[in-house]
Amino acid sequence: MLHSNLKQPIVIHKSPVVSAVSYLNTVPLVWGFEKTSLGQLVNLEYALPSACADRVCSGQADLGILPVVEIARHGLDWLPSTGIACRGPVRSILLVSKVSMSRIQTLAADVGSRTSVMLARVLLAERFGCEVTIKPARADLGQMLSDADAALIIGDPALLLDPVALSLEYEVWDLGEQWWNYTGLPMVFALWAGRKGAVESRQDEWFRASLAFGLSHLDDILEEECPKRQVPRDLGYAYLTRHIAYELAARDLEGMQAYLKLAAAFDNLRVLSPVAGNVAV
Repeated sequence: MLHSNLKQPIVIHKSPVVSAVSYLNTVPLVWGFEKTSLGQLVNLEYALPSACADRVCSGQADLGILPVVEIARHGLDWLPSTGIACRGPVRSILLVSKVSMSRIQTLAADVGSRTSVMLARVLLAERFGCEVTIKPARADLGQMLSDADAALIIGDPALLLDPVALSLEYEVWDLGEQWWNYTGLPMVFALWAGRKGAVESRQDEWFRASLAFGLSHLDDILEEECPKRQVPRDLGYAYLTRHIAYELAARDLEGMQAYLKLAAAFDNLRVLSPVAGNVAV
């Protein structure tokens, strides 16, 4: 269990091990670490969002881009300036149902992102009073829908689906859009975070600098990353520039705290304060 791992002593590496997500939406955040001398500051590794959290909680990594629900569950420290958020449709988190959303009882979920799974549970409960059973599954829409009422597809696999075409046969929700419509607030999915003592205020500058380099080299990112992920370049550009928000403001963190308050009905979560820095407004 992760909770027992939290009792282990923290081991701070000379250059901290930073666990990042291998999805397209994370690439701008780490482009500076990958392509400039900023990379000398960290030892960068890649994993699924949930695995990033496990590695940080076990002490195998010092920091990671972690699901906010895991940050709250384990009381981790986090940096406030950069992360993965949306202010409307997110495009890469799709809830696809073969029954009316109000009738969902079983949800096959790609559990790579615990924040997204919790967001689906929150929205279905708030909107319809649904108490869904989560069935862990790999990201195969056909197989998922054969085993459950609905499927949650996240990250790059969701980008390979056409929501408009799917909506001809199924009910389809973009969870970023649904959250925005329900609350009027942005949704924050992940932040740079680590265990107590592993996160330092100066690291906020490192992550902001890496992101700034990434955002200024989006053409390079699209040229290198879209073909190997089979994501059309125009979709990749729209995704990274219109759907995903990386530079966080006070309103984004307000949305995060609202999400955590609602999610607390399902889990023992804390509303947290950042470890460092002032949030942009």
